[in-house]
Amino acid sequence: MTHQMSFIQVEQKTKYRPRIRDLPVRERPVNRLREVGPTAVSITELLACLLQTPDALHQAQELLARHDGLLGLVRACETEITQVDGIGPAQAARIKAALEFGRRLVTSAADCRPQIRSPSDAAQMLMAEMGHLEQEHFRVLHLNTRNHLIGAETLYVGSLNASHIRVCEVFREAIRRNCAAIIVAHNHPSGDPSPSPEDVEVTRRLVEAGNHLGIEVLDHLVIGQQRFVSLRERGLGFDN
Repeated sequence: MTHQMSFIQVEQKTKYRPRIRDLPVRERPVNRLREVGPTAVSITELLACLLQTPDALHQAQELLARHDGLLGLVRACETEITQVDGIGPAQAARIKAALEFGRRLVTSAADCRPQIRSPSDAAQMLMAEMGHLEQEHFRVLHLNTRNHLIGAETLYVGSLNASHIRVCEVFREAIRRNCAAIIVAHNHPSGDPSPSPEDVEVTRRLVEAGNHLGIEVLDHLVIGQQRFVSLRERGLGFDN
């Protein structure tokens, strides 16, 4: 009985790289997705489904190789995506739309007012959105008396230091919403979430202001790539 080899098996056994039309019908990315479901196909095949070009599989492989995987592809602009031979603006826009759709799906949990019980809860909420950003973003999470999320805002974008962050701006929306507490967070584009002395100084200032205003600063999170640091857990900027 003959056995049909998958695309990956074909590549391993021979240097011949078939185009989509050269593959058995069942092994073509769109048909595999329909047959086995989206969770069972590879990232390469998912990208190929978006590209819908004769060389989609090889273009998908090249995109992932050029950008060091999916996280790098999230950061790539449409111009960089079209540098792969055979990928035009329409395909690039389709990829960016799919990635943005995924990001919004992850972050839409905020609309359900999740309860934040630990630094990890807040970090998991933020890392999908902030872990790949190329500039620093400073965010404020607004919480009610039961630590349910009632709002979030991006307050600053760009290279941040202690002099840029104005305490009154950090608390303005929290006061308007009558929040019981806030969590502040910012990302390190380098991917290393180790807090700097300025991060600690900002935390100290915010904690002191929050004590005066009756709005507790529960934590200051530094977000890296799939990692985070809680300044509260490390006792940095939190005297008590």
